Order: sequence, then structure tokens, then C-alpha cells
Amino acid sequence: MELRTLRYFVAVAEELHFGRAAARLHMSQPPLSRAIKQLETELGAVLFHRSSSGVALTPAGEVLLDEARTLLAGADRVRARVAAASGADVLTVGLLGDSTDPGVRQLAATCRLRRPQLEVRLRETDLSDPTCGLHRGLVDLALTRAPFDETGLAVRELRADPVGALLRSDDPPARRGRLRSSELADRRWFVFPAGTDSRWQAYWSGGERREGPVVRTVQECRQAVLWNGTVGMTLLDHRPPEGLTVVPLTDLPPSRVVVAWKEGDRNPLIRSFVRIALEVYRG
Repeated sequence: MELRTLRYFVAVAEELHFGRAAARLHMSQPPLSRAIKQLETELGAVLFHRSSSGVALTPAGEVLLDEARTLLAGADRVRARVAAASGADVLTVGLLGDSTDPGVRQLAATCRLRRPQLEVRLRETDLSDPTCGLHRGLVDLALTRAPFDETGLAVRELRADPVGALLRSDDPPARRGRLRSSELADRRWFVFPAGTDSRWQAYWSGGERREGPVVRTVQECRQAVLWNGTVGMTLLDHRPPEGLTVVPLTDLPPSRVVVAWKEGDRNPLIRSFVRIALEVYRG
């Protein structure tokens, strides 16, 4: 069982769509499908239910997803430790969920210009881990969103983004110019898996305890709204796909983009990266 194949499996398991997973992996769909079939043959288990309505994990697939994430995280940690021991200028940076933020692209360009010898290794995580593995020592620092448990961490705000309610376009509240979260109190909202940071969950639930479908990715959030009329929060400037709309929420604080690292970590590469990030986002 190769790590590359496990990464393919995790992409399909998180996207629940072979086409989107292939795009995420920068490959075509046929070799991805063949790799998953080969993995199922190797393990002697069906990992996905495939039907005309989509793709779903089997119980065996759910088990493998947990194990694969652990194995891949361990492999990333080994590479980082070996690179550090060799004296290479390497930083492992965690990114949360949807990494299409233009600030990230600008930061990458500025880092290449200012620190051409720096190798940045990225670890993108789903929405159930707002610190992107920082608490578990899987990354050197994280470009993410608050709030979360900041115990033992240093955190600097880079930007604050207004938020809104993600609704189906034909949902009656979607016709409103703005909303308060209390106006959606009787609705089902998407929630994150058990064990997700309580501060993070509370923020994206509009400050209230909610019930609804469990999601891990931005795409799953959107699908929950599209298929089931679930309510969710999202960034006001995100362009939703056809059939969805975003209505401003007037009573909720903005979502804070932050850079975070282990408090007391004196790695000069981290300090340099943070300085550049502050300059890019605030400039």
C-alpha cells in the first residue's frame, strides 16, 4: 500500500466525487479510478458505494479514512524532522480547507521573492481541524481562521471577513437583504464532526447549539445546503455555485484570518514568515 494511493483515497473520501478529487490532485479521472479499484483489490474490501446519485464511503472506507489520515500525517512529520536535521530551510505550513484565498497566493509570491531558498511544505486540512495540525505538532505554523483553542499558541490576526448565511436561492429568507441569526433559529445548520474544537463549532453555528448534517469540507457544506435546504455560515465575498446565495448576517462578528505557531518557538524561519504574512495581508 503506497502513500500516494492513500492520498488519492483521502481526496476521493473527502470530496465524495471522483471528478473533484482528480481536479484537486491535478490528475485525470481514469487513473484515479484505477488506483482506487486497485486499492480495494489489495485490501479485499469495497471502500465506496458508487451509484448514479453519487459516491459514499462504506464502513470499511470510514475505517481506512481515519487510518490513512493518521499514516499520512506521520509521513509528513517524518519528512519535516529529517529536513530540519539536515539544516534545510524548510517550513511546514497548514492551510485550512479552501486555499483559494487571494491573500495566500500573494503571500506565496512574496515568499518566493524574499526567501527564494525557503521550501514551503503545505498540509491542507478539512474544517474539523482549525489549527491544521498545529496542536499535534504536524506543522510549524498555520494560516487559518479563528476562533479555536489558543493554549500554547501565538496568534496574529491578518484580516477580518464579514460572514453571511448560505442558503438555497429559492429559500424564502434568501430574498431578504440581510438577516439576523435568530431568524434562522428553527432551521437545521450543518455541523462539524464530534471532537471538533468547541469554539470553532460555536462560531460557525452562529453562537448557538445546532443540529444538522455533519460536514468536513467546504464542498460538503454547499451540498448540504443545495440538497437538504440546510443553513450554514460562509464568507460574504465567497461566490456560491448556481442554486445557492449568501445573505449578510448582521449580528455576527467577522471571520478572522490568522497566522498561528507554537508559543516560544524561536525558529527564525517562522518569525520571517510571520513578518511577511503581516506585511502582505495588512499592506
